[in-house]
Amino acid sequence: MIEQAMSSAISLKQVEKKFPPNIQALDAIDLEVADGEFVVVVGPSGCGKTTLLRLIAGLEEPTRGSILLFGSDASVLSPGQRDLGMVFQNHALFPHLSVFENLAYGLRARRVSKAEISSRIDSVARKLNVFDLLKRKPSQLSGGQRQRVALGRLLARDPKIRLFDEPLGSLDPQFRNGMRGELARLHLENQRTTLYVTHDQTEAMTLGQRICVLKEGKLVQQGSPEEIYECPAHRFVAEFFGSPGAHCFEGMMERGDPEGLCFSSGSIRLSLPAKDGLIGSVTLALRPENWFIEPPEKAALGAQVRRVENLGDHRLIEVCAEGRPIVVKTYFSGIRPNETIGLSPLWEEAHWFDSITGERIEPIRIPPIR
Repeated sequence: MIEQAMSSAISLKQVEKKFPPNIQALDAIDLEVADGEFVVVVGPSGCGKTTLLRLIAGLEEPTRGSILLFGSDASVLSPGQRDLGMVFQNHALFPHLSVFENLAYGLRARRVSKAEISSRIDSVARKLNVFDLLKRKPSQLSGGQRQRVALGRLLARDPKIRLFDEPLGSLDPQFRNGMRGELARLHLENQRTTLYVTHDQTEAMTLGQRICVLKEGKLVQQGSPEEIYECPAHRFVAEFFGSPGAHCFEGMMERGDPEGLCFSSGSIRLSLPAKDGLIGSVTLALRPENWFIEPPEKAALGAQVRRVENLGDHRLIEVCAEGRPIVVKTYFSGIRPNETIGLSPLWEEAHWFDSITGERIEPIRIPPIR
């Protein structure tokens, strides 16, 4: 976990937001963002991500709870007094103004001198490779160029807090990848407090020093990218992160024969390398890379290959095992459709969750592999 500064740049205490008639957009959110930290808020559409940004920006008021910005109560600060800038997915550029005028707009509103405006815009435009576009109108730019101008407007103003609302969502994949790199580099050069909202797990994993996962208005986990992926606190997190995410098996932990444990899910029965553990209903989650491929006679499961997806450096293999579809990730190139292979779980990488609450549990202890 990122070590937090003693005083946070952004502090949310039990923040809730309800919309009429009775829509709970955010539910009891506690969040601390340190000065200079880059935090990514990630989750599916409708989980409350944009609402969270709008509350911090002052565009909405919380139904309950408090928001502090650098120790000041945000409820008494107008949006203009909060010293923050926001970049949207739709760019929000003024169509009748040139690129230069768009970049200068926020500075002129704050009565910055002409010389200072020219100096800041020159620096930002060169960093973002839009210097040769300063006389053009937004309609004369590509989507990637418009997004660079929107980002440049924020950088030229250089507020203490940067808010990003899915800024790369409308870009083509190749431009999105390049912009991710630009954002990471710019943050290293000038580490302003940044809250970045996205539904894209790749953006979350590559940009965030810390990731906050939202589900139906609730903060289900926050931690470093490694913690989120390797130790998901909830079944939802395990399924959401990964390409594809973890495959979950609803089942029962039972005593094996003659001793030990066995996990069963429908016709699937898997023996575990453990003698003691929780007996009863449980959910097993295995990522595509958490399977070992071996000859069927040696494996825990026999599986028929349905489809092989070649992704260059690795392959995703869609198989059917005991009537269940499973996706397996492998670097082996010799597997073909309709072939029968054997699969065995890498138990030390398995994740277990409560069948009712979805929360992470540790029903067994897998001995370390020597």
